[in-house]
Formats: sequence, C-alpha cells, structure tokens
Amino acid sequence: ALLRAFNFIGEDSELSHAFSSIVAIYNQVQVGESLTADNVISFMKKKYPRVDVENILGVDSEFDDQRMAGASFYETTGLGALPQGLFNGIPFNIDGLGSDELETIILQKIMDAAGFFQKAVFMGQLSEYMDVVDYLMDQPNVVLRINPVILNIERKYLDLTSKTALSDWNDFTTYSFLDSRDKSAVIADQMKYLTRKDEDVIYAVTIWIVADFEKLSGRRLLFNAMKQMKVSSNIRIGIINNYKAEATEDNTTIARAIWAALLTQNGNIARNFITKLINEGTVKALASGAKILEFVVKGMDNDAFEKKYNTIGVDFLRTHRLFCQDVLKLLPGQVAVVSNGRVLDAFMEGVEFHPEDFNLLERISLSTSAEKIKAHIKQMGVDSKSGSDLTMKVDALLSSMSKVESRRDVKFLHDQLSVIKIQPQDGVFYEVVAILDPISREAQRIVPLLMVLHQVINMKLKVFMNCRSKLSEMPLKSFYRFVLEPELVFTADNKLTAGPMAKFLEMPEIPLFTLNIITPESWLVESLHSPIDLDNIHFEEVEGIVSAEYELEYLLLEGHCLDVTVGQPPKELQFTLGMKHHPVMMDTIVMANLGYFQLKANPGAWLLRLRKGRSSDSYHILTHEGTDSSDDADDVVVVMNSFKSKILKVQVQKRPGKINEDHLRDEGSEDKGIWKSITSFAEGFRSEQTENKKDDVLHIFSVASGHLYERFLRIMMLSVLKHTKSTVKFWFLKNYLSPTFKEFIPEMANEYGFQYELVQYKWPRWLHQQTEKQRIIWGYKILFLDVLFPLAVNKIIFVDADQIVRTDLKELLDLDLDGAPYGYTPFCDSRKEMDGYRFWNSGYWASHLGGRKYHISALYVVDLKRFRKLAAGDRLRGQYQALSQDPNSLSNLDQDLPNNMIHQVAIKSLPQEWLWCETWCSDETKEMAKTIDLCNNPKTKEPKLKAAMRIVPEWNDYDNEIKELSKRMEEQKKDSHTKANLQSSAPKRDEL
Repeated sequence: ALLRAFNFIGEDSELSHAFSSIVAIYNQVQVGESLTADNVISFMKKKYPRVDVENILGVDSEFDDQRMAGASFYETTGLGALPQGLFNGIPFNIDGLGSDELETIILQKIMDAAGFFQKAVFMGQLSEYMDVVDYLMDQPNVVLRINPVILNIERKYLDLTSKTALSDWNDFTTYSFLDSRDKSAVIADQMKYLTRKDEDVIYAVTIWIVADFEKLSGRRLLFNAMKQMKVSSNIRIGIINNYKAEATEDNTTIARAIWAALLTQNGNIARNFITKLINEGTVKALASGAKILEFVVKGMDNDAFEKKYNTIGVDFLRTHRLFCQDVLKLLPGQVAVVSNGRVLDAFMEGVEFHPEDFNLLERISLSTSAEKIKAHIKQMGVDSKSGSDLTMKVDALLSSMSKVESRRDVKFLHDQLSVIKIQPQDGVFYEVVAILDPISREAQRIVPLLMVLHQVINMKLKVFMNCRSKLSEMPLKSFYRFVLEPELVFTADNKLTAGPMAKFLEMPEIPLFTLNIITPESWLVESLHSPIDLDNIHFEEVEGIVSAEYELEYLLLEGHCLDVTVGQPPKELQFTLGMKHHPVMMDTIVMANLGYFQLKANPGAWLLRLRKGRSSDSYHILTHEGTDSSDDADDVVVVMNSFKSKILKVQVQKRPGKINEDHLRDEGSEDKGIWKSITSFAEGFRSEQTENKKDDVLHIFSVASGHLYERFLRIMMLSVLKHTKSTVKFWFLKNYLSPTFKEFIPEMANEYGFQYELVQYKWPRWLHQQTEKQRIIWGYKILFLDVLFPLAVNKIIFVDADQIVRTDLKELLDLDLDGAPYGYTPFCDSRKEMDGYRFWNSGYWASHLGGRKYHISALYVVDLKRFRKLAAGDRLRGQYQALSQDPNSLSNLDQDLPNNMIHQVAIKSLPQEWLWCETWCSDETKEMAKTIDLCNNPKTKEPKLKAAMRIVPEWNDYDNEIKELSKRMEEQKKDSHTKANLQSSAPKRDEL
C-alpha cells in the first residue's frame, strides 16, 4: 500500500512531494507501533478526498507495476540482504544507519564521484553532450548481477601442476591412494568438455560444474552455465558428479547419459542432447519408465551412445565423488563451481547461480590473467584441448600466488646525454636505475638516498634525467637535505657523536627563509632549541651560524576502526592508551573519515581500550589486527618496538540492548580521565577550582608561527585578559611554536593567572598534504576542530594572533548560534574604495553563496558538541580532500573551505561589530568594534607591525607591558644562574 501510494503521488505531482508524503505517513505512527495499511489509507483519504483510494491501493492497482518491477530488479541483480542503498549503481549497506551517518556517507560518495567525473572531463572522456548515465553504464566495472561468492577476495585454488599418475579414472581403487595434487591431475586429464561450437580454438575460461545431477538444483546449475556458454566464445564446461546417495546404475541415469554423450558425440550434438536431457519433462519421463534412446537428438550416433551408456558403469562417478570429498572438501550432494582452478563452494541452500553470475565469473577471470595467458599460449601453436588445459593450469597457478611487484628491465634507446652513469667496483654488484625530473621535490629526496646507498653497497648506477620540456616557473623553491649517514660516526675518544645533522652551506643571503623538518609519518618532532626565529631567517642580518635542535618527542600509533553492526566507522568513539597501573595516559576520538584515529606513544608495551563511560558501555572490541595480543585476550596489547609506522585495524560491535542507543549523550557523564593526550596535551598551569566549573571557563584557541606572530599572540592574549573577569584557558597548536614561546608561556600564565594547554595532531597520511607552512597552519585552524580538544570543552573561540580584543569574549561564548555548529563574522562592505578587491561579490563565489555573506576566519566561535553531532569535521575533511587536489582551489584555505560548505555545514553570521578590519570596514564603524583584526591590505601592502602601532592605540601599551615581563624574566634567570655559579664555586671542607 505504501509503495502504491508513493507511485501515485509521484505521478500526480513530483517525486519530492512523494517522499515528503512518505515521511508524513510515518510520522502518524505512534512510538512502539508498526506501520499498517490503515495508516496509508487514512493519509490518502485526508489528502486526496476526491480520489478512489481503494482503486489506487488495491491488489489490481495500476500503480503496482513499479513495485513488481522493483522486486524483479532486486532478484535479478543479487543485491543481498535488505535494506540496501545504491549510489550510481554501487551498492552500500544502510542497515542500522542514522540520518546523520547516512548523510555523511552519501556526502563522501558525492565527493568521490565528483573527482571521478572531473577526471573524465579533463581526459576528454565525458562532454556536456553525453548522457552521464550512459557513460557510467559503459564502465568496465558495470555488471548485470552482483554475487558475493564470486567477488569474495578470499579465494582458494586447486593445485593443477602435477602430471597425471593414472590413465583411467574408472580405476577407483588406485585413485583413492593418490594425494590431492595427483587426484586433481587425473580429473583435469580425463575431463571432457561442452563447447559452444565444434571449433579448434583455445578457451580462456574452463568451468567445472560440480553437483548431483539427479537433483533439480544440479540440473539448474548446469543449464545456467550452458546458457552463458551459448553467448560466449571464451567458455568450455566440464561436469563432475557429487552424489548424495551411493552411486548405482538405477540412481545415476542422468549422469551416465551425460557422460555417454560427452564420450561419443561431437560438441554441438552433445550440447543439444544434454540440454534436452536435463529438461524437467525428460527427467519426469525417464522416472516414469521411458527409455533413454527416446530422447536422442538429430545427428547423434545412436549405436555408439547406447553402447557407452550401457557399459560405462559407475566407478568413474565414485572417483568424482572422492575428488569432491578429498580435494574440494564438499559433503555428498553439495554443489560447487570451479573456474580455472578457483573453487567457489560457499553456496547457500536454495540460492541459485544465475547465467549472469557465470557472466560475472567469466569477466573476472578474463580481466585478471586468463586472457593474457591465452594470448601467449596461442603463439605456441598447440591444439585446442592442450592449449585450453594449459591456460587453465597456468591461470590457477599464477592466481594462487601472492601478488608481488614485477621486475622491469629499463632500457634507453639513447643514453649518452641525459644519463649519469656510475660504474661499480670489481665483484658482485647491484644494478640501480633511477628515472627522475632533476628539478622536482622527489629528485631532492631520492638523490641523497642514492648517494648514501652508493657508499654502503657496490652498485652500478644509472640516473636518467626525465625533464619536462616546458616550465612556466621554477618548480623548486626550497633547499633540501636528507639526514642519513652511511655508518655510525665516533669521536676521537671512541664515543658516539651527537648524531647526524643537516648542513646547509653557501646559502644565498638575500632571500627570506623558513626552516622546516620533514619527518617519517609516525614521528612527532618538536623544536627544542634555537636562538633565532626559524620562520624568518634572513642571513644578511645573522651573525655566525644558524642552528636548530629538534627532538623526537613521541611515536604515533594510528588505526582504523569499524563498527561491524552497521559496517561503518563508529561516530565519535573514544579510545584510551595507557599501562596497567595508569590505564588512561592518552586518549583520542575516532573520525568518520575511514574510521581513523591516532594516539601518541613511546617505545614499550601499551594497553588499548575503549574509554570508560559511554564508549565502553555502548561498544566492545570484537577483533583487532596489527596488535600484539589475541582477539580473545582481556586487554589489547600494542608493543611499540620500532621507529616505523604502526597501524591498527580494530572492529567494534554494539553491546546487546545498545544497538539503537546513541552513545553521544550528555558529555557530563563521561569519565574524563587525564586530558593529556594526542588531542589535548597539557603542559600548562591548571586551577583545580575552575576545572570543576568548565562552563565558566573562557576557552580561546589560536595558532602562531614565527617570533613576529608570537609577539602578536602575546598581545592578543593580554587584550583578552584585560577585558574579562572569567577564567581564561588558552589552547595553542604546539606543532609550530618556537622554543622561546614555550619557555615564556608558563611565566606569563603565572603572572596573569590564566590556564593554557598545547595541543598536537599529526596531519593524517591519507588526507591531502599541504607543502607550505602557512597553508598547513590554515588547515589546522579548520580541519581538526573535532579531535583537537577534549569532549569536556563545549564551546571554544578562535582568535587570530594579530587581533586585539576590546570586549569580554564571554559574551561571544554565550551567544546562541541558532543550531549552527559555528559562527563567523562576515566581511565588511562599508569601505567602498575596496570594492574592486571583494572577489566574493562576483564570479564563482557570488553564484555559490546565493545571496549569503562570505565570512572571515580571523574570529569564530565553535559549538563543539553540535560540531561533532553533525559530523562537521568529517564533512569538512571530505570536501577538502576533493577540492585540494586542484592547486588553484582553496586559495584561502581556512576561509574558503567553511564558506564553500555553507550549504552543508551552516554558519551563524555574527554581528558586524565583532570584527573590525581597516582594510574592509569604514572608519565610522571603528568605535563600535569589539575586536580589531590586522588583516592584510592588498592595496597598500602595509607591514603588520607598522599597521598595529598606527591603527590600535593600546597596542603599544600592551607591547611594552609584555616587554617588561620578558625583561624581568631575563633578570630572574640571570640571578638564578649567578647563584648557581656561586654555590658551585664555594670552597668545600672535609668533615667527619
């Protein structure tokens, strides 16, 4: 009734109205009750009083055709257990998914599809005049039917490499003593085949049908295989009998007739006879006493057939059954299909193997290796039987082997001018060939590795310069050193040196440089000591050597988590990492993107657990890979014993009674544990009183890199503190803070009585990497808001380092965001002379925003509870992954991304006075400004430091106050050093 109503409404108006009507019908159903036909009838009579509802919803309704067509489509395509979703024809399981999870998954699929279509358009495969659906249907992965048995990646193959040790499979006694390889060889050697035509061709795909052909299921399986064979020139079919009862001449009529025909008749005649033989009318007639010769077909050699049928016996059938039992591991009567040695035997009772399934099996076999093997064997000039047998055996052998990278012999037609050759020393040597673009980032990294390798091993090296013919600009804008030594280095007194280092010599003095360290994916490294600003290195202004010291602080433990209940990553599930007596030393949250999570660790044995509270109450760990304990162990043990990456795969399952329960209820009930974690690494001052009043804490997040911006950052912090009576907690991204700032911040916290934490998060390896430090910092501002902070933080405000606050930010923290996960201030439009620079008022942005404002990212407030509930972080990362592949996209990453996603992740537009910027806002509105941002002016390009002193009168006062504090710190440090030196130099005396 519901589907008939849907079809009627869709035809009467439009599909969107039909969908909303379905929702309205369900809304009439009371909680705990089920939908009935009465609910549908009631709705239809109310909405369509003039329509004959009984005629629409009745059994003979004309609106029932689509329902029956849908049922036919479902049966034909083999989609599996319902409910199922289809996205561009690709099935995905939607059972148990909530609306938010389903929306997230569909959004991610849209992103993936956009990339697929963009590539097709770029390559000229898709144009505006083509039908996109037709283009999709022409893809090589489109099949008529899906079969999980065929598509299963866990496959088993027969070993067909042995030569036959028995010339007659009727010798059952001898056959029974053979091992599995020899049993398979006998079957392969003695097999006779059905083919489409009598032609001398090599068949790429050999299919063996294994069944009890006295049963309907066995005959149907054979018939469907023959049906596919009629339309394919690649298949031949062999027949193996697996009888449920002990074979006798009385109960093997069909099998003996099939094999008598195979042994005495040519291909076409045998196929026609067997097709007639397995017809149900023939089977019933034989069961009623009809003679087998009554069903011969035109062209058969009746005498030869009758003689073979009467003398063939049942010993070969016993051999078949033993092969099924010992080699295929089947029970008597079970069915299976063997395709080029691959055994498919996981057939559910009552599930039919359709002709479309054989089509899928054929396509998979051809696409892997069978077609290529056949092409090579044809060149050998062998006959059809031998060539087809060899193709089957080679395909079975190659497919059963683990996949490894193939070796390639690289040869150059001309290698005189563009190749560097380094000859080996005498003796055994390795031959190494490198092909590279000499002015690429990849070449920068591989050349020093080759140099070290040449020192370590004896090798013959060829480096081929594969240059681009045209360049619009120099692709390399950095100097690079790879830190790797060929051997351990000792000092003169036989002690290890401090370690390998990167040395940059003879550097140009005029450019402004930034020092950045590129580490392995699993390393968390921080700058430990440097006397200068590593973000702004100007060698003209530096005396002596520029040095920087880095420290490997943590190793990263990464993983992917899947909820087997719904087949999707669990939303906001939390893991903890600790040890037996300290179970919660690190914690993290699982992303919806690939179920990714990361935790900091050090060498040693760790315990991975679900966080005590909502996570452990709702879920339990089912299986895990990459760990150092068994699945049934009480604790999941992870041993960090290598500097290489360690990546876990964890499957969790909802506990009984919790399947329909949302574990993201009120955060107050969560056991908060220790905040020190990969997402919240506390290194600062904390007040116990304010920890118990988290709603009263003003949480401020900011990022800075370089001494200049850290100077701005200190002033911003002071301006916040001067205008609020609330307890303030600052959150800083640790990744890019200088050693100087990390030394200063504890003293400043003690002086002004605020709290702070340094947060870290390693950019996930699967997320498109940025290469410029500024763009990386922009990414951290927006991409990881859901995982950077503990769940106990409900709301947080981001304030740019170069901003001055003139009001109590508690007002912004308490602002109602009207259901949006975050609030941004729109760009001002009151300074009219800048209209030509407002790119968002025309072109793409004007069209995309559709009348909405373009927002600035210098100040925004985030409702983290709402942000996580909407999976906003996962959506932003998904959109970023799709757009960032284009280097011309997301020019202002931290601004463009949220504005681009405004239709999927709503933005609350803050009142204009919350952010004033001289570049875009008129002078008349300055007096109402609650914050002043020193945003760049594309017209004047005035330096920020100069602009700060001119625009913000109180800026100098704040700056001088910070300088005074820094001066006192230096004096205290000198005093402490003096006292320490005096104590160490004081005369000592001996005492009894």
